[in-house]
Amino acid sequence: MAAPDSNAVIAALRAAVLGRQGNIPLHEPWFIGNEWGYVKDCLDTGWVSSAGKYVDRFEASLSGYTGARHAIAVVNGTAALHICLKLAGVQPGDEVLIPALTFIATANAVSYCGATPHFVDSAYATLGLDPAKLYDYLADIAEVRGGMCVNRKSGATIRAVVPMHTFGHPVEIESLLEVAGGFRLEVVEDAAESLGSVYKGRHTGTFGKVSALSFNGNKVITTGGGGAVLTNDDHLAKHAKHLTTTARLPHQWSFIHDEVGYNYRLPNINAALGCAQIEQLSEFVRRKRELAAAYRNAFFGVSGLVFFTEPAGACSNYWLNALMLDQASTGCRDGLLDAFNAHGIMARPVWSLMHRLPMYQNCPRMPLEVAEDLERRLINIPSSPFLVATP
Repeated sequence: MAAPDSNAVIAALRAAVLGRQGNIPLHEPWFIGNEWGYVKDCLDTGWVSSAGKYVDRFEASLSGYTGARHAIAVVNGTAALHICLKLAGVQPGDEVLIPALTFIATANAVSYCGATPHFVDSAYATLGLDPAKLYDYLADIAEVRGGMCVNRKSGATIRAVVPMHTFGHPVEIESLLEVAGGFRLEVVEDAAESLGSVYKGRHTGTFGKVSALSFNGNKVITTGGGGAVLTNDDHLAKHAKHLTTTARLPHQWSFIHDEVGYNYRLPNINAALGCAQIEQLSEFVRRKRELAAAYRNAFFGVSGLVFFTEPAGACSNYWLNALMLDQASTGCRDGLLDAFNAHGIMARPVWSLMHRLPMYQNCPRMPLEVAEDLERRLINIPSSPFLVATP
């Protein structure tokens, strides 16, 4: 198959966004609802910090939308994932299985716990962690001893596995839960990118023991910065709120803290923004799915690449749309990126794989053939929900 022609690729992209000219960022927030009113209310009343009605309201909205019993709002997605790992029992010296193909926050949150990231491979169908390959790998290097999964090579306890729903596309979470159960692993979902994504009728972030969401400025909805912990466990939810509020015991005036806690609670003014945004979430996801459909049609027949579509059983939010180059066209990636950006179209490669980064290059890992192949072939393209005009 012929290599992709940059002019044809750019023409296909502009056709999908109705010929939109000028610069097109990768993903912009969209403020079309009550954002001004809710934020102004915070300013008018003075409730701008870590307490206020919008925090409770935002948490209730997240719980209602996702189906999770509890949502605990925090300052960002990395903080949410850090707390999730703490709640899952990750301790210094443990190992935590994470995909090599992920954003740096996944690995950093493991390090914050004093644990070691242990990198595993991805699947072509989902771009996320591959449960079948993980099972074969663990069967070779690990054993269940005393009710815990132990790495026979390092002697460390492998405490948890963290699937990340890449670009909003759900992993094969049911298969992963079976593997995790067999090896006594806690499942902590990194759902930072997948708010609005569903797997077999169930929202991502509700399968594992706990999960983390992100509301960074480039996410499907934003609170400026922000994140949340989701869980169906009443005890863990209470502990999450305690840990993220500096572990202070409730009292009218005293300051007694009963464990090492974190100043991670989301400010009310950010939550106000989130309340307005979540009111538009269903519309945002609808538009993003229509943009993905437009891209799929526009890139059909363009040589040398395909538009990545949601896995079987999934209904994805298409947080970031992705092109996948053919195997024979991997050498064209950087040229296409240069062409996109020269034409004012922001495009980027996938993140550098975690094991290539200097602080993580000596961490344990399985063979990563698929992740390394995807790293060479993936290109993210503009994904803002307003890029396609729909009725």
